[in-house]
Amino acid sequence: MKESLWSRNFILLILSNLFLFLALEMLLPTLPIFAKDKGGTDTEVGLIIGLFTFSAVFLRLFVGVASDKFGKKGLLIAGVAICLIGTASYLAAATIAVMLALRIVHGVGFGISTTLYGTVASDIIPASRRGEGLGIFGTGNAVAISIGPFLGIWLMESFGFPTMFIVGAVILALAGILTAFVKSDSSVPGDSAARRITAEPMPWWHRFIEPKALMPSLLGLLMGLSFGGILSFITLFGKETGVQNIGYFFLVVALSEFLIRFVSGRIFDTKGRFWVLFPSAVLCIIGCILLYFTDTTAMLMVSGVFYGAGLGAMFPALQAWVIDRVEPHRRGVATATFYNAFDLGIGFGAIVLGFVVAWTNYATMYLTSSVFFIAFLVIYSIYEQRLKQGRWNETESPRKQAV
Repeated sequence: MKESLWSRNFILLILSNLFLFLALEMLLPTLPIFAKDKGGTDTEVGLIIGLFTFSAVFLRLFVGVASDKFGKKGLLIAGVAICLIGTASYLAAATIAVMLALRIVHGVGFGISTTLYGTVASDIIPASRRGEGLGIFGTGNAVAISIGPFLGIWLMESFGFPTMFIVGAVILALAGILTAFVKSDSSVPGDSAARRITAEPMPWWHRFIEPKALMPSLLGLLMGLSFGGILSFITLFGKETGVQNIGYFFLVVALSEFLIRFVSGRIFDTKGRFWVLFPSAVLCIIGCILLYFTDTTAMLMVSGVFYGAGLGAMFPALQAWVIDRVEPHRRGVATATFYNAFDLGIGFGAIVLGFVVAWTNYATMYLTSSVFFIAFLVIYSIYEQRLKQGRWNETESPRKQAV
């Protein structure tokens, strides 16, 4: 019999994680406009976006250590509270300098929250259903991506920025309240024993980066490099090509991500990671190639179906692989390592592909972004082949590895 997945704690975590990302996605298309209204330049708007990401990345390095000291649940609630304070405080941002400071604060809260939501979820999901469970847990992100930007723009245009910030703060308050009802601090069987066994001295950097998570994190970095270009340039791509309703691309991507996870997670748990990671990279390559040829809204939607399905299957599979590879007490550090690699990929991907755009055009840039997934396939295939030949070794939870 399958172990139970739909526990009270699991449902509370799905909803609270959804609310966290919903409040964030509301700000993505609207905060740059708010900054412009405050007299911000294009460079300052870029800093507002960048400082948030890099403060989250930096803070995640310390989340694993901090959760050992203060507990996962308490630190998670603190992270949500910091996000709430940051969002509500935009109301009082009279200058760009204040906004920049608030973005750093907001990034700190987001770095804590995203790391620990994934960690706590992995603690309560049965190991035999981890791929399926993390895929379903991540559907909150997909829902938030699909409706958050529309909600933020609607609130901004209909009621103004103050109302939008207040609604965002209320949504984060709901996230915090739901998290508070998650039972205890998710103790994991064998956690204390594992701590004692692995208590020998380790290199100092192991406190901030989990070595066993480096291979899936490298693949996550490659995924982020492509995704950064998709996020940054799809609107400008629509203007260049004359494709209408470009915003629906994100809706289709989010819907594909949402639906594929109910299938891909079960495949991960029953057949092994190869049968999810390899096909998902192929789907993303097809999506990028279709974007290169896109000149109609219909073709844009089709490319979104392929790209969203690939991304939706790939992300939770890599996350589940990370969790499988590490001891329970190292899950916080491992999750932070993975998320940081993905976010750094998004940041640097936007920069690298921006140069490609400057040299060519947006369509060629999307074709070029498929190279990152080709590299994904090559690196992953070599890894699995050498693992099969016994040239490399990997310690992880028992699971079928169909390669």
